[in-house]
Formats: sequence, structure tokens, C-alpha cells
Amino acid sequence: MRGYVSVSLTSMRRTLSTNLLRLISVFGRNPTSPTCLTAGRRRVCALNFYRRSTSDGTNMDLSDMRKKYKGDEECFEESQLVSLDPIKQFGNWFDQATKCPEIGEANAMCIATASKDGRPSARMVLLKGYSDEGFRFFTNYESRKGSELENNPYACLVFYWEPLNRQIRIEGNVERIPFQSSCEYFHSRPKSSQIGAVVSRQSTPVPNRDYLRQKNAELEERYKDTEVPMPDYWGGYLVKPYLIEFWQGQTNRLHDRIVFTRPKDGESELGEFQHAAEGGWVYQRLSP
Repeated sequence: MRGYVSVSLTSMRRTLSTNLLRLISVFGRNPTSPTCLTAGRRRVCALNFYRRSTSDGTNMDLSDMRKKYKGDEECFEESQLVSLDPIKQFGNWFDQATKCPEIGEANAMCIATASKDGRPSARMVLLKGYSDEGFRFFTNYESRKGSELENNPYACLVFYWEPLNRQIRIEGNVERIPFQSSCEYFHSRPKSSQIGAVVSRQSTPVPNRDYLRQKNAELEERYKDTEVPMPDYWGGYLVKPYLIEFWQGQTNRLHDRIVFTRPKDGESELGEFQHAAEGGWVYQRLSP
């Protein structure tokens, strides 16, 4: 009996494998559900699977990936601005983000820079302070972003707080903060982070991770009982904004966009749909 059962199971596995391969050959790599096997729906299912995955699996159709945001009853109206000063409005949304338990790092932001010939690059960094002057972050001056900011001193910051269906976009010119301010922040960091900043010549090639481990161990021993000197290739930047946009998602995709801008020199009259704000700013609503 055992031999008979074994043979039967083997036969069943072969049959199932054959049928599975047939399905894969028709519908792509992912076998379809039984509801797609009716004769009238096979062509539709085959087309759906073709759109989702090619034979090598490198072309995926993600058009069905979508989620609901807020309803119209929760829209963001101009009357809901807590301040006509965009820095204070930023502070209000930022405080809400920091208090949201589903947001791990409310100060995480994407910073986009561009080379002198306009080739962009972007990465995530941490906001380390803000004021009426602008938004501060720290990095290696010799990194790619540092090199790009040296030649093209403009940047765009984006904060995205998915649980709140909100984002803030900031555009501005960028300048280095004073050496002493960078030095004070550098020595307020954990010693391991200070050493890490010395070890890493950011964006330069290294042979392997062991190379970094070895350099880190050497510096840990060297600075075991002494202060870690801040390297001259490390420090802070200040993004001085001329545009701050507040975005809130709506399920019907009529998203809310209220943007504050600083008028250019010589611009004194308000444009169509623009409103005067505080501190020389103006604001208006943009179409989503």
C-alpha cells in the first residue's frame, strides 16, 4: 500500500506541476486564480498577467496600486492655516508629525541637489533645526551633495508624512553655516557618530566594509580618552527658503496645495489669486 500511495502522490505531483507550468506559460510567472479559468475570461486574465509581468519579470504594471487619502470633509482650506508665516505653519505640521506614533522620524527629509549642468540627485537626510532664517542639516562637504551645492547652491527639501497624508516641499538657496556652529553640533553627537564622520570620506569608493571597520577601530583606539576633532570636510548647511508648499492628499486626487513664495526683487504687486502673508511672503492655492 505504501508503494501504491507513493506512486500515486508522485503521479499527482507530476500532473500538478505540468498544469502549473501550462498556466505559467499562458499567464506569466504568477499562476492565476481559479476564477480566471472560465473560457470566457481566459483572454482577459492573460492580458492582465501580461501587463503585470513579462517573461523576465522586469516590467511590472503597478497601475492598480492606490490608496485612499482624506475625504473632502477633511480638506485643507486657507482658513485652516494656523499662521500666515510659513515657518510657523511648518512648525505646526511638524509638531503634529512628531506626535504621530506611526511616524518614526518626522525630521527625515529628501534633499535634491543638481550639478552645474542640471543633473539631479536626491537622498534622505535628517533636519537638525529650523528658524526664520531657514532649515539646517549636516553632512560631508566633499560628498556628492556637497560638491553639487558648491557649484549650484540651490536645493529642494521634501518631507512626506504618509500616515497624515501630508507633505511639505521647500525650495531655497543654500549656504554653509558658521564653523563654530558646526563644531558645537558635531561635539553634541554620540562619540561613535563623531568617529564615523571622520572615518567616512562620503561618496568615495572603498574596497569593502572591512576597510571601514578597520579604520573605525583605529580611530576608536586613538580617541579613546580624547576629544574627536571635527574634520574640515564636515559641517552644516542652511537652506534659506524662497518657496514653501503645503500639500494634503485627497482621495479624489483633488489634492490641497497651498504655496508660499517670496517675491523677487522689484515685485511689489500681487499676482492673480495671490494673497499677502507675513514677513514679506505671499501665498496662493495651486491646482493639484
